[in-house]
Amino acid sequence: MILEEIMKVHIHTLTPDDTIGAALQLCRDHKIRHIPILDADHTLAGLVTDRDIKDATPSILKQETGSEQLNKPLSLIMKTNVITGHPLDFVEDAAATFYEHHISCLPVVQNGKVIGLVTETDVLHTFVELTGVNQPGSRVEVRVENRAGVLYEILHVMHHRRVNVQSVLVYPDRTAATHKVIVLRIRTMNPVGVIDDLKKEGHEVLWPNMPGIRS
Repeated sequence: MILEEIMKVHIHTLTPDDTIGAALQLCRDHKIRHIPILDADHTLAGLVTDRDIKDATPSILKQETGSEQLNKPLSLIMKTNVITGHPLDFVEDAAATFYEHHISCLPVVQNGKVIGLVTETDVLHTFVELTGVNQPGSRVEVRVENRAGVLYEILHVMHHRRVNVQSVLVYPDRTAATHKVIVLRIRTMNPVGVIDDLKKEGHEVLWPNMPGIRS
């Protein structure tokens, strides 16, 4: 999945000359947390977040300086070294960028123009949908050797049981570099038969591993 498929295209922007007060009102009116700041030629000049605005907004205990602060331009508080994405970037690459740089949004730029915005919430919702955890079903974890063909063996068991697989994730086994853990979301509320078949084929089922599930 690419950013073009999940980005918001109807985004609210301001200019460097707009005031902090205008940004504060925009966030309140539209319940947004990120505002791209565009130059006169509509290229990205910076980014202002609700945190930037909060830090620049005077305390209610200092009303005498409130009007002066709110009338200052956004150019004084906006971030200028903005990390951006391209509409053809992969969602997982955007997630890695969020993680590496500790940011919460990614303006999407094409041909020098901002055409969309992706937030960490957009990425989180996408991963929820990709993993299938928002759909009824069961989670099964299997510890396997890190060798070619092992995923086919697992999926063959699902095929034999006529169980639909909603998603497959593979991550390293923390206890041994020679193994992987395969996590499947399957469309059945009772995975006992699948677990029995996996164990009969010699696979190590890590989850479900609880009372009521046969060993």
